[in-house]
Parts: sequence; C-alpha cells; structure tokens
Amino acid sequence: MRKLFPDYVLITLKGIAMGAADVVPGVSGGTIAFISGIYEELIESINKINFSVIKGIKENGIKNTWAAINGNFLVALILGIAISVVTFSKIIIHLLDTQPIVVWSFFFGLVIASILFIWKEISTWSWKAIVSLLIGIVISYYITIAKPTESPDSYWYLFISGFLAIIAMILPGVSGAFILLLMGSYQTVIGTINQLREGLSTVNFEIIGNALLKLGTFTIGAILGLKLFSKVLTWMFSNHKNTTLALLVGFMIGSLNKIWPWKEVIETRINSHGETVPFIEKTILPQNFEGDSQILTAIIMVICGFMLIFGLEKIANRLGKK
Repeated sequence: MRKLFPDYVLITLKGIAMGAADVVPGVSGGTIAFISGIYEELIESINKINFSVIKGIKENGIKNTWAAINGNFLVALILGIAISVVTFSKIIIHLLDTQPIVVWSFFFGLVIASILFIWKEISTWSWKAIVSLLIGIVISYYITIAKPTESPDSYWYLFISGFLAIIAMILPGVSGAFILLLMGSYQTVIGTINQLREGLSTVNFEIIGNALLKLGTFTIGAILGLKLFSKVLTWMFSNHKNTTLALLVGFMIGSLNKIWPWKEVIETRINSHGETVPFIEKTILPQNFEGDSQILTAIIMVICGFMLIFGLEKIANRLGKK
C-alpha cells in the first residue's frame, strides 16, 4: 500500500516533470510518464473512470469507489502537472525565447535516452512491430514539418484543441504542445494560463472568470479525448504490447526533427503580444547556423538530458516503479 511520504510525493514530482515537458512544443509528458514507470498505471486508472463506477458510489461507498479508480494516484499526479504548468509555463517560454539551443539540446538528450529506454522494453521484434516503428516515425516526422495554422479564438476550437492535444500528450514522443502549435492554439492556451495567474495576483475577478471559462472549455475537450483514447491504449497494451511500444518508439524518433537545436527561420508571425516570432523553421547543421552555435554547451546539455533519464530509470528501478 502506498503512503503519503514518499510514495505520493514522488508521484506528484513525476507530475511536475510531466507538466514541464507538456509545456514545451516537441516534448511529450507521456515520455516522462513512461520512463518514470507510471505510464500503464495512468492509462489503466483513467480507463477505470466511467459512469457505472460513479453510479456505484451509493452501493459500494465513496472510499471503495475512490480506491477502485486509483483516486489518490490520479490526484497526486494531476496536482503535480497543475503546479508545473502554472509555475513553469512562463519560465520555459522565456528560456525558449532567450536560450533556445540550450533548452532544445537538453530535451534532445532527454528524448534520445527515452528512445533507448523504451526500446529495451520491447521483448520481441516481429514484422508488425517493425511496421509500427516505421509508421510512428513517418507520422511523427510529418507532424514536425507540417505548417502551423492560425486559429479563431473561439470556444469550440479550444474544445477541439483540448481533445486532440491530450491524446498527443499521453503518447510518448508526440507533443501535445506542438499539436496546439500546429492548430494555432498554443499561444491562446499559454496566454490564458498567464492571464489566470495575472488575475489571481491582482484579484481581478473579470480576468479570472474569462480565463477559467476558456481553460474550462479546453479541459472538457481534454477530459473527453483522454477518456476515449485511454480505452484504445489499454487494449493495445493488453493485446499488442510490443507492437504498441514499437509505435511509440517511432513517434519519438520522428519527433527528434522538431527538437533538433539548430534551426533556420523560414517564416515568422506576430504573436498575441505583437512580437515577431518564428512560424516555420528548417533543421540545419550547427556550422550553417547564423550566430553562436554553442556546440560545446549543446553537447553538455544533451548529456545532462540523457543522464537525467538514466537517473530517473535507476530511481524507478530502485523504488520498484511504484
């Protein structure tokens, strides 16, 4: 049986790591969940939440129902994700603006280590697994080179964005934040989170209400997408685990194009703050990068990202992946 300290505190810390990853376009919180040993438990716990369980509260009692859906685990994890998104979203966006090579190099090392980690989990390479690997690479790579769109700032679009982004967020190697970027909703969502933070700090209920309405719409879409897709993932892991893992590895390999540190800006756009920011970028070699390529720093950060995953794997094994 899990205890508050250190078990649920550790789960909250894993949630914080997932939230930080989900904020970055190109990095998946699902990757963090997988390498920290909670991925399958997360999917199974989400899948357990249904109307029959809720209707059974009267018969089984709140305590038994809460245990049936693994409520303590979900609350601890969601708390960590929420803390991370609210706390680190502004910091990570600032670092991406000011130190892009450093940040992307760190995440590049993180994803490389994650690929090796999940690759080791595949016990048998069948033709189905190989095909799934190739399909994952092609789909993920195509997503990285797809042209982002500008979206209407409407509630129905936020709902659809939440529905699709959450599916990507729980898939290792597929970035929910990047899906939002492709749909043109990334700035809206991040801006709304920052707007909520501003409203809370200034106690402006009009700003708070507007932000909560937008985030609520996005969240409803996310909950629906999460619930529907968790059933698919649960079935895939139960019946075709090696094929599913190969598909996830393919997603992660294909995503490396997005998080490659050196880019050439092909097209720019004006964001919600009136600032000119990159819109379409092309992967280039460090020697072709205009400005300081920071190769030595980039190598160090790649190693740091790689060692972080290596360390998390060792900790997870030591704790029995609780």
